[in-house]
Amino acid sequence: MADTGRCREVAVLAREGASPEGERHGLWRLAVENPGWGKAVAGQFAMLRPVCFGRELTWARPLSLFGVTPTRVEFFVQVAGRGTAHLAAMNPGDRLVMWGPLGRGFAVEPDTPTLLLAGGVGLAPFAPYIAAHPRPENLRLVFGHRPPLAAYPFAEMAATIQAESFHEEKPGDLDRFTALLRERMAGYGDGLVLACGPRPFLSAVAGMGREAGARVQVSLENRMACGVGACLGCVEKDAKGEPVQTCVRGPVFWATELEAFGGGLETPGSREGCTCGN
Repeated sequence: MADTGRCREVAVLAREGASPEGERHGLWRLAVENPGWGKAVAGQFAMLRPVCFGRELTWARPLSLFGVTPTRVEFFVQVAGRGTAHLAAMNPGDRLVMWGPLGRGFAVEPDTPTLLLAGGVGLAPFAPYIAAHPRPENLRLVFGHRPPLAAYPFAEMAATIQAESFHEEKPGDLDRFTALLRERMAGYGDGLVLACGPRPFLSAVAGMGREAGARVQVSLENRMACGVGACLGCVEKDAKGEPVQTCVRGPVFWATELEAFGGGLETPGSREGCTCGN
């Protein structure tokens, strides 16, 4: 039986930068033992906490799954504060507490043209999505980033699909990136759009999706401490204004399921042949 959702202590197997550029910008790949997980779905996440922080008490951190094999689970970590700094400093043999896989993942519709939109570290959940997709020729990735492209695992992800990147480095670039997204999304009125990145990025994508008539899923990066619906630190309002826990009902939602992203409109729903993580 797959040992999923339970809290387990595991060993770190590897910790390395995606490249020297990645290390300079606080972007790391972290691999840990697989504690017995069976199937995991792209878009799901896990909660991680080092066994010992010394004298410093820090909550566990939610991280998107970057890769899962029978022997290891991989994450792509961006140092953004104390918790992620602790994780990024771990060495092989160090131990951490992990529970997962958690949440609902992205929809998969093998025969539907699917546009993947990633901003920054929001690239991470699309690595397992691309790797597991039955028809990668139906996928296209657009990636926006501020650190150099070499800091990210973009090249290996782009090897089997159509992919393009946009480097935001000066005033005015954001407007050009927005124009690029609108242009690309215009061709997906009959397709599927999946997005992960900063909240303003997701809001813009949801709005452009409504303009294009596209079905859009967004993966939220809300703060959370438990990952199982208990702490209520990640709550959003659904289309009816009712509170929903991102960790349990998400982190992936149809944009029209949430008030902040166009809730109140009719949810497009999934098509026949679509599979979603539960």
